[in-house]
Amino acid sequence: MSNTTIISQSEKVEREKSFVTEFLSLIKIGIVYSNVFVTFTGLFLAIQWTGQSFIAQLDVVIVTLLGASLIIAGSAAMNNWIDRDIDPFMDRTKDRPTVSGRFDGKEVFVTAMSLLIIGEAMLFFIGPVVGWLGLVGIVSYVVVYSMWSKRRHVSNTIVGSISGAVPPVLGWAAIQPELGMGALALFLIMFVWQPPHFYALAMRRAEEYRAANIPMLPVVKGMKRTKWSIVGWVILLFPLPFLLTELGVGFLLVATALNIGWLYFAIRGLVRPTDDHQWATSMFVYSINYMMILFLSINVFAIFM
Repeated sequence: MSNTTIISQSEKVEREKSFVTEFLSLIKIGIVYSNVFVTFTGLFLAIQWTGQSFIAQLDVVIVTLLGASLIIAGSAAMNNWIDRDIDPFMDRTKDRPTVSGRFDGKEVFVTAMSLLIIGEAMLFFIGPVVGWLGLVGIVSYVVVYSMWSKRRHVSNTIVGSISGAVPPVLGWAAIQPELGMGALALFLIMFVWQPPHFYALAMRRAEEYRAANIPMLPVVKGMKRTKWSIVGWVILLFPLPFLLTELGVGFLLVATALNIGWLYFAIRGLVRPTDDHQWATSMFVYSINYMMILFLSINVFAIFM
């Protein structure tokens, strides 16, 4: 085999790797993973709550997770398509394939729509409630948030939290279409968790959002107001685990400990002089760990229901 052939094959492999990397960036694979995780939590909690067999519902679980993955990926790709004019202004987004030119606008739009249509078909196959919830998530994220509120209103983060709270409810509905207290609890926890999480991110990237003319809370109201808002939203999390008392005292202790820890670090940033960027980074990291530990705890304690 000649050196030219070896180099040609090596370049082909690198191009394929680059394509995969760019595609995963397009669909925001990290967001897909985290949302599929909370969707699974909704599925598993509903199975345990209603006394059903996980094995007997395995086909429903798999199809629901696949459908949810596709609509989340499609929504993320559509968001990239919508934001391709402002993403160059932000370090966090300036290397997205819609900015770099790796994928053109038409390719992204077609890809996003294909993912959304196939995903919705799978969800409607599971049941009408699941399918409609999927549509609620898509419309609230792509239209209401990305196309409308994100660029116009300081409340954009709260508006965007609606779509972020849909996945666990969608998972629950695949097992128990009538929804109920468990589904409501999951929705509220996810909804209330998002503003302090994204406000912390906005504080870290405030100048970038300012350059892109996005009216995030720290850009419009300032850092001090944003800190107080984070504290307020964290306080709202405290009663929500008690909507899931069926999970037992152990879960309530874990959830309350997480809430106390988050509130402690949030208040410390208000009463002690500290670098805003450093404080926001610690809040952002804590919020990610909070969500993962809390929903993992829901899964674990649901086993013993």
